[in-house]
Amino acid sequence: MNIILIGPPGAGKGTQAKRLVTGRGMVQLSTGDMLREAKDSGTVMGSRVAGIMARGELVTDEIVIGLISEKLDSLDGAGAIFDGFPRTLAQADALERLMADRGTPIDHVIEMRVDDEALVGRITGRFSCANCGEVYHDKTRPTRVDGVCDACGSTDFLRRSDDTEDALRTRLMAYYKQTSPLLGYYYAKDRLAVLDGMGAVDDVSGAIAHVLDA
Repeated sequence: MNIILIGPPGAGKGTQAKRLVTGRGMVQLSTGDMLREAKDSGTVMGSRVAGIMARGELVTDEIVIGLISEKLDSLDGAGAIFDGFPRTLAQADALERLMADRGTPIDHVIEMRVDDEALVGRITGRFSCANCGEVYHDKTRPTRVDGVCDACGSTDFLRRSDDTEDALRTRLMAYYKQTSPLLGYYYAKDRLAVLDGMGAVDDVSGAIAHVLDA
């Protein structure tokens, strides 16, 4: 089974993808990870990617589709979770053609819908341990002892520079502009399922499982 997870920054796509990887043996395909991996691979495709990135140019859809095709070849039948791709209708069409040629279609497209104001509160309050990566939140998950990581005892914490309200609203605007056409595209193909992305992690996992097992 191959799926696409769609949702704005902070909707929890990464968390749910990890659960699917662990629970169902699926493989998360992140275009960002694939580009970084290709750049350092030493292959012909990797050399092309490295050159494009070194020049500060955008990697073409053709190259991204090529990387996805190579990655799919290595999955040995495991289902794929597409993360960060497609972002445009042209990319969606290209992915459709690729999957059709392989006889492994996209089975479900799951939109994790959120309330923007609640999402802003969720994101702007989060911080993580610089030592072990444990994630906290000012209101919903503070450290048990102020300034001390529950997991490793470190007192060094990080906040992402783009986890500000203004930056998040800019990212949300870009997300909605890019994503709206995709939602219509997959709705027309009767593959779109819309879930409440603001629920508890276990509740969202259960809703995703219901879609996949239907």
